[in-house]
Amino acid sequence: AGKAFLHSHSYAGNPLACRAALATLDIFRDEPVLERNRALAAYLAARLAPLADHPHVAEVRQTGLIAAVEVVADKATRTPFPAHERRGLRARLDALARGVVLRPLGEVIYTMPPYCTTLEEIDLIVDAIASGVSVACR
Repeated sequence: AGKAFLHSHSYAGNPLACRAALATLDIFRDEPVLERNRALAAYLAARLAPLADHPHVAEVRQTGLIAAVEVVADKATRTPFPAHERRGLRARLDALARGVVLRPLGEVIYTMPPYCTTLEEIDLIVDAIASGVSVACR
């Protein structure tokens, strides 16, 4: 009927993608995005820190707002759980039930909240990770 919304690839000069990119650059120019992200990352680190003491958490890693929690069968030896048990998936499913999307890569549970996240949302994410780790390691 000639009413299709046509577009092209974002790397090919797509006007819609270019407009979105320009709007994003405006936000970075006009708002303290990086300063806010540093504060959010520090808060995320503080909230995640207690997980390092969990008997099945080998490591908590973080770069900015990207965080990962590695789950193992034995913390002292870093012995992994058997892969077929899919412990990371168990954590993901528990988090989904709480309204949080986590990404397990094997037994490493990742989160990468958007720049517009709030402290309350970080609390929700970390609580879901903590619950997911407990459920996955039963």
